[in-house]
Amino acid sequence: MIVKLVVQVRLLPTPGQAAALEATLAACNEAATWVSEVAFTRGEFKNFALRKATCDQAKERWGLGAQAAQHVIKKTCDAYAALKANLRAGNLGRPGSKRYRRAAEKPVSFRPEGAQPYDDRMLSWQIHDRTVSVWTVRGRVKEVAFTASAQQVATLAQHRRGESDLVYRDGMWFLNATCEVPEASLNTEPVDFLGIDLGIVNIATTSDGEILAGRELNRVRTRERGLRRKLQKKNTPSAKRRLKKRRRKEARRAKDVNHKIAKHVVAEAERTSCGIALEDLGGIRERVRLRKPQRATHSSWAFAQLGQFIAYKARKVGVPVVYVDPAYTSRTCAECGYIDKANRVSQAWFACRSCGFVDHADRNGSRNIRARAWELWRRGAQSTAPAPPPQQPGGAGRKRRITASDARCASPAL
Repeated sequence: MIVKLVVQVRLLPTPGQAAALEATLAACNEAATWVSEVAFTRGEFKNFALRKATCDQAKERWGLGAQAAQHVIKKTCDAYAALKANLRAGNLGRPGSKRYRRAAEKPVSFRPEGAQPYDDRMLSWQIHDRTVSVWTVRGRVKEVAFTASAQQVATLAQHRRGESDLVYRDGMWFLNATCEVPEASLNTEPVDFLGIDLGIVNIATTSDGEILAGRELNRVRTRERGLRRKLQKKNTPSAKRRLKKRRRKEARRAKDVNHKIAKHVVAEAERTSCGIALEDLGGIRERVRLRKPQRATHSSWAFAQLGQFIAYKARKVGVPVVYVDPAYTSRTCAECGYIDKANRVSQAWFACRSCGFVDHADRNGSRNIRARAWELWRRGAQSTAPAPPPQQPGGAGRKRRITASDARCASPAL
């Protein structure tokens, strides 16, 4: 088995090379928009049939090579496949809604600077020299320098496979290369499980009692949100420049923190020969309703990203991962198993009304997650998530209001 990773390296093109790359992205995306209009008009979204109808014309009109034209058509087909999946899943509203119609009733269009996939015929790597050779509409551009860490270079040299995407973002050029890293053999006899309680105030709390990040990142998020609000309200040219410069800064910081937490958790589990127990939090944003002051904090909670990082890093080193149902983990006593809403004294503290056990609320929840993982593992469940809960009578629209003390909850009492 393999783990597919994406290694991002930054290109350092000269002004002439950058102009050629920019012209290539513009031509490819303009061609993709035209192919999309043809596909939408004909109702034909299959790669082979669309290639027969548009490939020759795309090459002639925009000066694309055969491989580039095929990737443009494939990119268009993939965009329609993604649109269809989102419409079917309800991610773009209900059928007939304004948002649904806006997405479904017009062709997909592509931005001039949209990413373009490259295969090994169009892009060659000289990893030892830290350069690449790239096809462009102005001819082959050679010796385009790139920069990457030593670890990234080693991964590229050993495991790069398949396509690489050329990306232009915020005035910088990147290549996203796909790498196939072999998994380590799975540890089928873990000595224990490391339960991970995911939350907002404390991003992750382990069953060993370790609290990872949380308050500092939330303070930064609050400060960034306030600054964005002030700049948007000011709405001057200089304010717009500052907003543009700071965009995605919060997301990059959160991603960096999640990577560090995931790396620490997986390293600890590998060192102690343990498995990792995570909550299955799929659909939590749809299941809960928050007061207005809590919505921004909840929406910026990147729990899914942290879970994905832990999962793929665990696969690389053979650490088993088990997903458990999070229901009532924040209200259940880890010592006696008594369940009561009143057990949760506050956001931080848990006090059992039956046996008197007192503990940090997140640590108590992580111990419950660990116990449920052991139970699933004994039944033979390996790296599986539980089935989604049945819908309530009358449809899936019934939601409960989350109080301020519950807002931290990565494992809400459902």
